[in-house]
Amino acid sequence: MTKRQRVCVAYDAISIDVILDEPDTAPADALVLLPSSSRDSEDFDAIAEMFAARAFRVLRPQPRGMCASTGPMQDLTLHDYASDVAVVIERLAAGKAFVLGHAFGQWVGRCVAADHPHLVRGVILAAAAAKSADPALREQLAKCVDTSLPDPVRLAALQLAFFAPGHDPSSWLGNWHPLASKSQRAASAATPQHEWWNAGSAPVLDLQAEFDPWRPADTRNGIRDDLGAARVTVVVIPDASHALIPEQPEAVVHAVREWTRTI
Repeated sequence: MTKRQRVCVAYDAISIDVILDEPDTAPADALVLLPSSSRDSEDFDAIAEMFAARAFRVLRPQPRGMCASTGPMQDLTLHDYASDVAVVIERLAAGKAFVLGHAFGQWVGRCVAADHPHLVRGVILAAAAAKSADPALREQLAKCVDTSLPDPVRLAALQLAFFAPGHDPSSWLGNWHPLASKSQRAASAATPQHEWWNAGSAPVLDLQAEFDPWRPADTRNGIRDDLGAARVTVVVIPDASHALIPEQPEAVVHAVREWTRTI
């Protein structure tokens, strides 16, 4: 059995809406889940329960501008988003946690580890893109976010950019936040890559999807080469694309649980 509740973590002029999943027994590890660009952490409902069933205390801070999370949205950098997560860890995770970021979320997760190393036990990069991405994929992402487009157009874009062949992308038609997306894109552009790329000195699990167009097979070892083989464990999840988590939730949870046991 697991328990779920929502709590608010407030500091300065910022309020972060956090979904908290925890087991009935005392949890062994705290785990923070950070969602993909333009999407909120309700995407993780299923795997949060699965992680909690495996004795994790799971924290899901909603990004600013999504659900009940509020705060300044202009002139931000990834460091601001990382600060929001750091405060959540300090308040709700007894001061230290594993941080799993999906797609854009792993940029924030790496920034948390770089800026607040004392709070991070390890970083899980779920569907991390290569250093440079095909501009055509960004065009497809823009169509996914644009809720004014017809559903068939958006479904086609979701299939190309996020879901492996044979996987139904319709579950991702909803849960997009266009205004928050604009703020996230600006924050990314305003933050030099070298400030977060190395994730401080934390251990890293590079959790890749077999058919992820944002991470071609010839870039499999790119992050391990950059950060060093001693720090980075690479795991490739079969039959998944950039969405990864809704496609192969059990495989993701298993890979993360096995890796955290080695830290």
